[in-house]
Amino acid sequence: MELTLIAAHFSDITWILFALIFGLMVTYISLPPMVGYLIAGFVLSAMGMQGGEALNAVAEIGVTILLFSIGLKLNIKDLLRAEIWAVSVIHMLITSVVFGAFIFAMSFSAMQVFAGLSVFESALIAFALSFSSTVFAVKTLDEKGEISSLHGKIAIGVLIMQDLLAVIFLTAASGKVPSYWALLLFLLIPLRPLLIKLLKRVGHGELLILTGMLLAFGGAALFDFAGVKADLGALLLGVLLSGDDKSEELAKSLLAFKEIFLVAFFLGVGFNGVPSVMAAVTAIVLAVLMLGKSYLFFRLFTRFRLRVRTSFLASLSLSNYSEFGLIVSFIGVTNGWMSGEWLVIIALALSITFTMSSLANARAHSLYAGLENYLYKFESIERLPDDKPIDVKDAQVLIFGMGRVGTGVYDTLVEQYGESLLGIDYDQMVVSRNIEESRKVILGDATDYDFWERLRPGSVKLILLDMPNEKEALAAVNMIKRNKYKATLAATVKHDDYVWRLKAAGVDVVFNVYASAGSGFANHVCKNISLKLD
Repeated sequence: MELTLIAAHFSDITWILFALIFGLMVTYISLPPMVGYLIAGFVLSAMGMQGGEALNAVAEIGVTILLFSIGLKLNIKDLLRAEIWAVSVIHMLITSVVFGAFIFAMSFSAMQVFAGLSVFESALIAFALSFSSTVFAVKTLDEKGEISSLHGKIAIGVLIMQDLLAVIFLTAASGKVPSYWALLLFLLIPLRPLLIKLLKRVGHGELLILTGMLLAFGGAALFDFAGVKADLGALLLGVLLSGDDKSEELAKSLLAFKEIFLVAFFLGVGFNGVPSVMAAVTAIVLAVLMLGKSYLFFRLFTRFRLRVRTSFLASLSLSNYSEFGLIVSFIGVTNGWMSGEWLVIIALALSITFTMSSLANARAHSLYAGLENYLYKFESIERLPDDKPIDVKDAQVLIFGMGRVGTGVYDTLVEQYGESLLGIDYDQMVVSRNIEESRKVILGDATDYDFWERLRPGSVKLILLDMPNEKEALAAVNMIKRNKYKATLAATVKHDDYVWRLKAAGVDVVFNVYASAGSGFANHVCKNISLKLD
């Protein structure tokens, strides 16, 4: 991949301008910018512009960094859960059969798009539609600060299983068999301590970012050389490094680069062509059928003893078609297995489901609240151990979010409140680390309505919210108020515009972490240093 391709892309002001304009436009209707990038791609395609190698090169960089970042935040043990691997396989089989039967039945209709489709072509299209978008789901969960939540882990686990099945398909379709060198990839496992040492040695600045880039692209190159899907290499190398504090820091450092490069990916999807009227109608029908795919995920999750709330939120994250569907379609068109028009149809259906899923995920918690009474009947009597509502017993001071700020708050207040103080976090690794450091911390989710229902309103006197996403903090405040808690509320924010929003929602004290860092440092210095000036 030549760096000149990247330079060529960013020198083209038209692509950047359109991405910015449409990205800004969709944010005004509460859609994520990625939907605007998709629309920009379709508009540019209608104007006769093509993405070309430059755009594809930048898009590949974005996807590689994204998958590497996913791996850094994952625990491989999560994939061994039956509610992940079994649901993935069962869902793919049912979706492929049902969608395939529907598409083949439509081949007997008068619609030109479906005319003459064979059983094989119908099955191939259905298989392409059975996948959910890893890029979309991870980006949405990341923006909401829910990747480490249980429903986030379940959704990401399902997506990784789908990626593994994708590798099998690509290998079979291309006739490319992994070489004997692939066996040597297992030697990466004992190299983990050395790689972690390298991350700690490079520090916190640009060397850390450069090392992350090297590991991401190096992993992709190694797997590609061994005859295995390159993207899987980036993902699995990230998984190999996960579970360390330095890995979390690296993931945050790569965030800005990932966001910029992914703009090219979503523009590239829109560049697949301008659909005809019949293709657009077909894409809309497929987008509606996606609701059935989402419902199937929900029912399977509840069958595997997940709570309806967890099942609902995980299903919403998977409620879309995948960019991998475009890859399957491209392979089908290249090999002469299907008409080129289906590539455009699946691209448009993908874009529509991205928009539908964006709207649903932006209102996920309010949607669940409205449907809770209906959904509750699907819940299994027996639940998984880590998906049961939580009893905080006699705790009177709750701290949500036990990251750096949360642990600092806990250590400061523990002398004053003692056993009445309780830390809560939705990341099991964070909970375990705090317990090892002798803090009283449990696993819980402040945006979980059932969690607040289990608490006794009279026992909680003070609630402190240190959550990574201000929107989630607002959702938690709304749930607290809805359950008629009388506790005093305090929250941290990183942006000034959320100060008044949280206060308007009923938070008593709002603390801007970044804005107050300077005054906090100055007060600390004044208390510990006596300085006399001439």
